[in-house]
Amino acid sequence: MNAEKIRDIMLEYQHRQDYNKEILENKIKEIHEKIPQIKLIDQNINRLGLDITRSIIMDKSEEEIKHLEEQQAAYIDEKTLTLLKNGIDPSYLEMDYSCNSCKDTGFLENGEKCNCLIQRLLNDSYKMSNLGELLKEDNFNNFSFDIYSDKIEEHMEVSPRENMKDIMFNVDNFIYNFDEYPVNQKNNLVFWGSPGIGKTFMCSCIAETILNMGYTVIYQTAFNLMDIINKYKFKTESFSDIDEENFNNLFESDLLIIDDLGTEMVNSFTVSELFNIINSRLNSKKKTIISTNLDMASIGEIYSDRILSRLVGNFRFFEFYGDDLRFR
Repeated sequence: MNAEKIRDIMLEYQHRQDYNKEILENKIKEIHEKIPQIKLIDQNINRLGLDITRSIIMDKSEEEIKHLEEQQAAYIDEKTLTLLKNGIDPSYLEMDYSCNSCKDTGFLENGEKCNCLIQRLLNDSYKMSNLGELLKEDNFNNFSFDIYSDKIEEHMEVSPRENMKDIMFNVDNFIYNFDEYPVNQKNNLVFWGSPGIGKTFMCSCIAETILNMGYTVIYQTAFNLMDIINKYKFKTESFSDIDEENFNNLFESDLLIIDDLGTEMVNSFTVSELFNIINSRLNSKKKTIISTNLDMASIGEIYSDRILSRLVGNFRFFEFYGDDLRFR
């Protein structure tokens, strides 16, 4: 990503910090006007803070510095009690952050990029995914088991509704244990079944939840995935740093979701590249979700036994079935 774009993103972070500081300052002003005693206490807390700093610079004794710190702590306790007596939660006067991990700086205390910044950079590179717009509607807040039939279909052991409840139980487990890698447990998912029965919707719901947990997510259709690979492998005159980033992010994101596998043009090149992505992510313990209209046998026929072997050995398969929900 070019330097100008990164500067623009960091400027967004600075504006976010300024905005939150302004909100806090307005809250403090409000409380000072309502409870003048709090204003006096804050003045004492700030004064002692300066005294402590001066004492450290002037190399005062530890005893003197400790005495100042105890005085400041006493005022902080007094402030808390005064707020509570006036029916105000002390947290009301704490800074609100859009991201508590980095406190809206984009970077963690160890100097590494925060996941919120990484995702911001990814989203900018992946405008083609329209993930932000998609997740406004496709999230668990808009999910209901009631749209699935409770009638058991021929050759099926449970109804579509009960089947979806079982899938949801496993999805919840996948989300809850997202940052853990239990030995001998399959930590990736394949959703398969006919079109229009909720596979893409479920992928979107998972993406929204994992994003809110602070992880990085790349969501691409199989067609767009291959387009990204082609741009990287066959570098034309229009090839840019963004194209290279897009390709690298397929391997580095915490979660890669490949939607509609089987709708792209399949040839020896795309099969080889798909295997490379799946295999590399497995080796680096990066999680992957695939949705497809293909059953297990068809995946083996179209994409080779090598890919099928990786999926069977490392992914849990869940069949979606029932009526086409697009016509409800």
